Amino acid sequence: MGRVNEGTERDGREPAARGKADMTATPDVTTENPEVASLLGRAHRLGADRRNTNYAGGNVSAKGAVADPVTGEQETVMWVKGSGGDLSTLTEDGLSVLRVERLRALADVYPGVEREDEMVGLLDHCLHGKGGAAPSIDTAMHGLVEAEHVDHLHPDSGIALATAVDGPELTRECFGDAVVWVPWRRPGFQLGTDIAEVRRAHPHAVGVILGGHGITAWGATSEECERNSLWIIRTAQRFLSERGGAEPFGPVVDEYRALPAAQRHSRAAELAPVIRGLASTDRRQVGDYCDDEQVLDFLSRGEHRRLAALGTSCPDHFLRTKIRPLVLDLLPATPLDEVVERLKELHADYRREYRAYYERYATDDTPAMRGADPAIVLVPGVGMFSFGTDHQTARVAGEFYRNAIEVMRGAEAVSRYRPIDEAEKFRIEYWALEEAKLRRRPRPRPLTGRIALVTGAGSGIGKATAGRLAAEGACVVLADIDAESAAAAAAELGGPGRAVPVRADVTDQDEVAEAFAVAARTFGGVDLVVNNAGLSLSKPLLETTVADWDRQHDVMARGSFLVAREAARMLIAQGVGGDIVYIASKNGVFAGPNNLAYSAAKANQAHQVRLLAAELGAHGIRVNGINPDGVVRGSGIFGGGWGAQRAALYGVEEEKLGEFYAQRTLLKREVLPEHVANAVFALVAGDLSHTTGTHVPVDAGVPAAFLR
Repeated sequence: MGRVNEGTERDGREPAARGKADMTATPDVTTENPEVASLLGRAHRLGADRRNTNYAGGNVSAKGAVADPVTGEQETVMWVKGSGGDLSTLTEDGLSVLRVERLRALADVYPGVEREDEMVGLLDHCLHGKGGAAPSIDTAMHGLVEAEHVDHLHPDSGIALATAVDGPELTRECFGDAVVWVPWRRPGFQLGTDIAEVRRAHPHAVGVILGGHGITAWGATSEECERNSLWIIRTAQRFLSERGGAEPFGPVVDEYRALPAAQRHSRAAELAPVIRGLASTDRRQVGDYCDDEQVLDFLSRGEHRRLAALGTSCPDHFLRTKIRPLVLDLLPATPLDEVVERLKELHADYRREYRAYYERYATDDTPAMRGADPAIVLVPGVGMFSFGTDHQTARVAGEFYRNAIEVMRGAEAVSRYRPIDEAEKFRIEYWALEEAKLRRRPRPRPLTGRIALVTGAGSGIGKATAGRLAAEGACVVLADIDAESAAAAAAELGGPGRAVPVRADVTDQDEVAEAFAVAARTFGGVDLVVNNAGLSLSKPLLETTVADWDRQHDVMARGSFLVAREAARMLIAQGVGGDIVYIASKNGVFAGPNNLAYSAAKANQAHQVRLLAAELGAHGIRVNGINPDGVVRGSGIFGGGWGAQRAALYGVEEEKLGEFYAQRTLLKREVLPEHVANAVFALVAGDLSHTTGTHVPVDAGVPAAFLR
């Protein structure tokens, strides 16, 4: 089986042109079953090259014999990628296992396309043993096709043919009779029966192009199936390249050319919080910014607005990108205030149009509208902003739109791009089965969707706070004057996508502004800012120099002011409120010896909390402080010499300073960095939503520092 046009090379396993999957290495395949091992290896190779399929898209299957644990007789089962997950990292736990004979018997009770959703529940009755992962909607496609191995993929080149106006004719021209066109049909049992019939009617075909959707290929062995998949993908790529026009998106419009890099990145940092605030109207979103050559070129072309308005086609694409993006219709050089006002107008229009789209097609049993904000915002000359519930979801939405750009490029190169119609998109977007999948998602963590910036985050309280916020779901920017410590701390929290480091001296307003610009370009903005950077020099009054005084006030009083000012700018631009938390000190209240400069700076911070709470409350911004007692363990301040000075003052060994501090408290407990981090979380997690302008003591009880 599996013949193709004579003389056509079918392997095509050249290196990826658009990058590998987001993975550091191919996962180990550890299984005793050779069929499963072969299937997982195939999945990893196909999924590792994004030309073959998009992230989390497509599925693969294999059929083979296993012994029935009850009768001992051989039974044919199918292993198929279950619902969710990505091919490049698929494990055996991510496979559904079904009895093939029983699955195919479902055809005898199939009530027809109008009731095909009923078949999904019956798949559970076809599982072998516990059945593994939940079966996906494409399970019938794999089970009904009479081939031992089946791949269903979403390659850009295949979808380009699938979305071309004359897709059937182009498919015949490209593949001859080796690949058959199947008209658009929503994924499900009927599509499985359609492909199975094609397989029976065209025994020499190696696969199909699914109108508006993707490709399916098959083979008698895993190797043959993989070769057929790659042959279809690479043959379509060559066809589009050799037959296509030079400028499928039209000529470059000079006025829409990309801004120079520095200017582009500056504008992106200014716009990201505004756009994120608009995209978070219904629910808070995390952003991702992309200005790669592919996106900038598309936005510089004369046809970008027409094509963007048509929307994406493959269900995997528009379920993450929404049916179409919001496109700014101003030139890149337009003044910022005009751009912001126009974005607000376009966003209002987008929401009205989305609600109208929902109301056109919704029925009595349609799930409630999930949100009318865009997931993709395109700004010519600047780039693409994508949004999701967390950074990975936002990044993947952008990746899917880049897939869509390549699909449009291919279709326009040889024909005209025509995605599936709006009504079909709605049927999938608000499909009861899609709604059920959304309900199965794990409950989000308390800070999911929130973006934090923590100063002094390379050690001590700042590092512990960044860790706690990340553990609770926040994306975190770790700012520290020590770039290496910030980078190491960010790596411990999972690195890009969860935590990014930035070198920032809080006494330098330009470096503070750049730290917030990094937050804007990386995650879309900020929601909570922790003013933690600090230092201390312990000296009596007559030994305290002007330089000592200035240094401590520069870092803690001036630095906190600069950070809070930049935070307020970004939070006000977003328009969704937020939190600023000062790590002050019990020394801002408690009068201790030989500590004038430090304690005065901390008192300055304490009053900044009250002043800013009064000023920023109208914007929904809460400002609070935390007053720790001496946090010795892991502290950059104590480790930098202050611990030795304080220990000498109190006549104790330096390594026992924490114990000494504990014994002077009511609870006799040492305060650790994580205790302060816990207090930060308590203030920002939501339960204290009506608290602002206050200070929370974390000192194990120091009566002299009681707040009055």
